[in-house]
Amino acid sequence: MDYRKEAEQILEALGGKENVEAATHCVTRLRLALGDEGIVDQERLDELDAVKGSFSANNQFQVVIGQGTVDKVYNEFIELAGIGEASKEEVKEQTEGKMNPLQRGVKTLADIFIPILPAIITAGLLLGLNNLLTGPGIFFDEQSIIDVYPQWSGFANMIIVIANTAFVFLPALIGWSAAKRFGGTPLLGMLIGLVLVNPALLSAYGYGEAVKEGTVPVWDLFGFEVDKIGYQGQVLPVLVAAWVLTKIELFLRKRIPESIQLLIVAPVALLVTGFLTFIFIGPVTFAIGNGISDGFIALFDVAAWAGGLLYGGLYGALVITGMHHTFLAVDIQLVGSTGSTFLWPMLALSNIAQGSAAFAIFLATKDEKLKGLSGSSGLSAWLGITEPALFGVNLRFKYPFVISLISSGIAGLYIASRGVLATSIGVGGVPGIFSIMNEYWGDFLIGMAIVIVLPLTATYLYAKRKRDV
Repeated sequence: MDYRKEAEQILEALGGKENVEAATHCVTRLRLALGDEGIVDQERLDELDAVKGSFSANNQFQVVIGQGTVDKVYNEFIELAGIGEASKEEVKEQTEGKMNPLQRGVKTLADIFIPILPAIITAGLLLGLNNLLTGPGIFFDEQSIIDVYPQWSGFANMIIVIANTAFVFLPALIGWSAAKRFGGTPLLGMLIGLVLVNPALLSAYGYGEAVKEGTVPVWDLFGFEVDKIGYQGQVLPVLVAAWVLTKIELFLRKRIPESIQLLIVAPVALLVTGFLTFIFIGPVTFAIGNGISDGFIALFDVAAWAGGLLYGGLYGALVITGMHHTFLAVDIQLVGSTGSTFLWPMLALSNIAQGSAAFAIFLATKDEKLKGLSGSSGLSAWLGITEPALFGVNLRFKYPFVISLISSGIAGLYIASRGVLATSIGVGGVPGIFSIMNEYWGDFLIGMAIVIVLPLTATYLYAKRKRDV
């Protein structure tokens, strides 16, 4: 491949070097900040040999090229464009100014939660392994593996300790990531998260029972009583606390000499934030977070089928806008406060549906380039990464996208009406079944069958009839 020629053609299709403000790349894609995405010649871009698809997300234009090739094209591209190498953060900063307040809010949530997802997903997979060992009726009638083979109980218990750690110390993970995103010291963010789950506090899981019994412990601050409770499994308290902590830290760093910052900045910032959190931030955000969780639970209690139809059917559309990151926080809140989530299973099925639609294009097309793109992106979607299938294939032809939304809506209606729950967030695709509670595997498999067969069949037949691939 002539990398310079390909880079030159990509640059021309993007509107020339005057339209490129900054550029970086990841493992498979060029990630670009463009002056005007409206002048991109999409048809010409899609025809290029090096390009396997392109899409825009959060005002960042991304061109899918492929592993092992993207870095070579990138080196030629930045030379032709007359720009220097940029980091991912610099490109993000370049595009963030073009966002409206809602987009910036969603992006902030994404920037906080995406870095901690590997820990959450790993915990989910390990919990799935524990479910296999401890769930009755999977391999033996009304008995689990450890019931039949008690020697495995210690092994299973060790797994649950390792798996639960990410959720037990969830506020610490969020605090670290949030402080980093807000521009503060990540270690202080982690520390305020650990403060909120200190074993000396009454666990949030036991708070309701303690209220009924009138045994909630309190601090007496000169006659003012403050509940001595922790915030295990909570998202909002540590998010707001990390933001306040960072603001105080940055305020102090600008005004205190460097020679004594170590003695003053962190202790004062942590102490003030801690007091504010236990007195005000914690109780208020705890109520708000539980209110959000209770609202979703009430909706699905009253009309689970309607909630499943809407969420399952619209999740793919939420990915286009980036709004799906908002529900990631809700999922984590549900897992933390109730021990399970009914939203995440529909996410997994939505991803599978997008992959199935892309696979249908793979089967229907005779175009080798489109066949390669649709096959690889379909597999990626089945493993939880839908953007290549979504932006590179399904939205390009429109009907695969619509069919996948309808299919995932039907599957969402079914599994929601059956009350399917996941123990945690896992791999959002076919492997996601290991995060589903054992008793709901049968229903989830039916949901998987719907999002594999329906979009694959309907998209293939429509593509053959329309003959546009």
